[in-house]
Amino acid sequence: MNKWIKEEWSFRVEVTDGYAKDCRLGLEKGDVFSFEYETPQGFCPRAISEIYTYCEIIRCGGNFTYRGSKEKYSIDVSCPCNCIKFRLLAVPKE
Repeated sequence: MNKWIKEEWSFRVEVTDGYAKDCRLGLEKGDVFSFEYETPQGFCPRAISEIYTYCEIIRCGGNFTYRGSKEKYSIDVSCPCNCIKFRLLAVPKE
C-alpha cells in the first residue's frame, strides 16, 4: 500500500460500557483503538460504519457539538446493536 494523503486528524475509540459476552467480537469496557482513516484491527465493522460518519464531520471542518455533544472533539456513540458504548475522541495532528 502506498498511502499518499497526510491525515490531519487521528481518532481514539474507547469502549466505555458493555460486556464481551454481549458482543460478537468480544469487545468490552476498557478496550481502546486508535486510527487515522483505516478501520482498526479487531474493531467491529458494524460499529465503524457508525463511527466513520462522526470522523467525517471532523475531517470536513465540523465538530461534535453539531451532533449534540457538549465537547467539540469527543462524543459518545453506541454500536448498532446497542450492546456496546464507545467514546470517540478526535485529535488534531501536528
